[in-house]
Order: sequence, then structure tokens, then C-alpha cells
Amino acid sequence: MKTYPKQQYMQVLYLLLPFLLLPFASSAQSRPKVFVMEVKSEIDPRTNRYTQVAFDAATEAGADHVLLVLDTFGGALNDADEIRKRVLNYPKPVYVFIDNNAASAGALISLACDSIYMSPGSNIGAATVVGADGEAAPGKYQSYMRSIMRSTAEANGRNPHLAEAMVEASVDSTLSAGQVLSLTTTEAVKYGFCDGVAEDVEGVMAQLNLQDAQIIRFEPSTTDTIISFFLNPFISGILLLIIIGGLYFELQTPGIGFPLLAAFVAGIFYLVPYYLNGLAENWEILMFVAGFVLIMLEVFVVPGFGITGISGILLAVCSLVLMMVNNYNFDFTFVPSENLMKSLISVVVGMVGAGVLIALTWNRLVSSKAMDRVVLRNSFHSKEGYRSGDTAAHLVGKTGLAHTPMTPTGRVLIDDTIYDAQARDGYIEKGETVQVIDQSTFSLRVKKVS
Repeated sequence: MKTYPKQQYMQVLYLLLPFLLLPFASSAQSRPKVFVMEVKSEIDPRTNRYTQVAFDAATEAGADHVLLVLDTFGGALNDADEIRKRVLNYPKPVYVFIDNNAASAGALISLACDSIYMSPGSNIGAATVVGADGEAAPGKYQSYMRSIMRSTAEANGRNPHLAEAMVEASVDSTLSAGQVLSLTTTEAVKYGFCDGVAEDVEGVMAQLNLQDAQIIRFEPSTTDTIISFFLNPFISGILLLIIIGGLYFELQTPGIGFPLLAAFVAGIFYLVPYYLNGLAENWEILMFVAGFVLIMLEVFVVPGFGITGISGILLAVCSLVLMMVNNYNFDFTFVPSENLMKSLISVVVGMVGAGVLIALTWNRLVSSKAMDRVVLRNSFHSKEGYRSGDTAAHLVGKTGLAHTPMTPTGRVLIDDTIYDAQARDGYIEKGETVQVIDQSTFSLRVKKVS
């Protein structure tokens, strides 16, 4: 077959095409990925979980570098320590860009990063541990904070003495006597705490020679957004109202219906977000379950309303309040009083709101057509000729034997038939002669015959 010159050129081009495109493919494959996450709020269980989810997403995306954009005045020490360990143990380089503030817990997290970059006018330091009242916490907390600040600084080749000075006043020559260390951007560069100054994320990328890198910005999933929505104290109060109101209305109707379903769904939306964010501990959930069980026992088993019901209500209320605050094994040292008050108000408002809702809607509910289908409104009296299908009126006056001990309830044997009965006066031994003096729908009333 004859081959034309043009066809020969095309065949050669097809053969060479893969080799010509190889440098471009190699360049695209070697382009590094930088995963960017932002923490611009208080360090608390929500932030803790956010960083955990973000690092998992970075691993899944195959990120080569992680950049944390930080602006915080601090927060809970236990959550900051977990984030610190997460940063130190991450297999890829982690950088931090301090965009204004990295105070207290923020300083600890920053020291855990491989490199620190700061925007002009930013600050890092002031890591003294304070309690709920804003005053310095006892010495054991300061000692622990000093130790982890030192060890974290040493892990990344930074001056451990300066890191320790951020917790308590130092006589270091770089400081004024009696001052807790807090460094500006210029001072942080001078003392080796800051690796560079940048205006924004792009500026940090340029200093890391990653300006051509693929930037992946972390965005919380829809699930995380929904969870954050239900952590709002106002929403929690509404959920409590639905839980209490649903349980109450369910007790007024037979079977399992919509009120119980609404209470169950509201309970899930209340408990699950707090549990996932580390606020609701296992023991707090167990306390709530124990309180609920005691309330059910009071309603269905124990007559009247006493210590069982009161204990159940107290356990349930306390557990709901504690779930909303970041206490550590019932230690409220670092729980701000306003947070505790907000959670208490939310629970009380929810319960009071449920009571008001029940009071306002009860009469309308009872008289509604829906209740007509489940409630018998007519009364049937014996004087009108109505009789129970299992009446025992013919037994009044008859005698028999106590089939069981009567204390005062028991059973009697009359005409070779056993009946439930109640002794009119005290205790009757088994085998003693009794006489029927009255009868009701469910049992006989008897007296001992001498």
C-alpha cells in the first residue's frame, strides 16, 4: 500500500505526542496541595472538633501542607492541649498565620506549628491560665501550662524560656520586670518566634515558595452546620419545650402517637450535637437517663408524688444544664459564670415554657374532636340500669374462706370460685372464714367471721 508524506508525518506525531505531553502531566501531578482552615473564635469543644474534622479532610484530600489561619483570644486549656497534640502529631507540615491575635490557648497552638507567620500589628502570648472569674488560676494550672509551653517550643526549636514567660512574669532581660510576655509582630520576628510577616494567605504562600500550589479551603459540611445551629442556647430551650410537652401530652392519650415521636426527635437533636462536640459526657447522658427513668417510675409505678419524682426531675435538669457547659469532670474552674447562667436559663425557660404551653392548650385539647376518638365522655350509672358484664353483686352476704393471707388484699374462695378481695379490717389469715360485705367492679370487700 502506498503511504503519502502527510500520512507519515501524522503517524510520527501520534507516536511523539505522549512524550511531548509528559512534562506537562508531570508538572500537574507534582503541583503541591495546601489545605487552609480558619479558627477565628474561642477555643472550646466546638473548635476542637472543627480542627479534628479539618485535619481528617486534609488527609483525605492528600494535602502536602496545612495552613491554619488563627485569630483568637484563647479558651479552654484542655481543648487547646488536644489541638496542640493534633498539630504536633500530624505527618505533614503545619503552618499558622496569625491574623491579629494568638493569645493564651492560641499562643500554645501556634507554638505547635512548624512555622509561624503574622500579619502586621498582630500579637502572640499572654498565656496565663485564668478561671471563670477572670483571675489567675491556682498554681498547679500555671505550672502545667508552663511545662507544655516549654515542651511545645522545644519541639519546634523555639526559645523555651520565652514560651514559659508567656504564662507567668519573668525577669528575662527581654522583658520589663514583672510582666507576662506578649510579643508584637516585630518582637516575635526579633526573638525567633515568627518566621515571617505577611498581609494575607497569599503572602504566606509566597514566603513558603508555594505560590503555585493548589489551595484547598476547608468548608464545614452541612451536617456540621446543622450541629452548630442546634448548639444555640435558644434552640436548646425550644427543644426542651418540645421534649417535656410531648411527654406530657403522650401520657394523656393511649398508645404511641405523634407527641412521643416529637419528644423523641427533639431529644435526639438536643443530645447528639452536644455529644459530638464533646460537651455532653457519657456520665451526663447517664444522669439524664437515670432522671427520666425515675420520673417514669413515679408516674407509672410509685403512687403519689414524692422523693422518686423529685429526684428524677433534679437529675434531669442538672444533666441538661451540665451538657451545655464545658465542665471537666464536674470542675467549673474554667467555666465562665455567664455560660453557666445561660445554660441554666435555657433549661428553666424550656421547662416553664412547656408548663405554660400545657396550661394554655389543655382545655382546648380535651374538648377537641381528636380527643373524642380516644376519650369516652359518657357516664353509665347502675341506677340507669347499666351493669358490669362481670358483676358480683349476687355474692354480697355469702361466706367463704380466705384462699391467701389478706394484707389487706388477697383472694377468697366462694362456691368453689376464687375472687380478688380486700379485707375491711386489718389482716386475715389463710383459711379463715370471711363474709362478703360489698363488691366493686374489680374486687370484693370482705370481713372476718368469728
